[in-house]
Amino acid sequence: MNPTEHAKLIATYKRAVAEADHKQALIRIAASKGPMAIQAAVNTAAKAIKRRDSYAAKLAQIGVSVEG
Repeated sequence: MNPTEHAKLIATYKRAVAEADHKQALIRIAASKGPMAIQAAVNTAAKAIKRRDSYAAKLAQIGVSVEG
């Protein structure tokens, strides 16, 4: 992997972190809308967290340490 690809992967990871944080915040908002809305928000948050963790694992493979 060249430095440009590393930078792209790091940027993608940072976007995934922001998305996961946003989706987790949506769970609190959905709480007032009922159980189905909560479940939908939990499901989308779980997918975003899985994506974030996947990118973190890819970065770890190339020797880049991420916090969180």
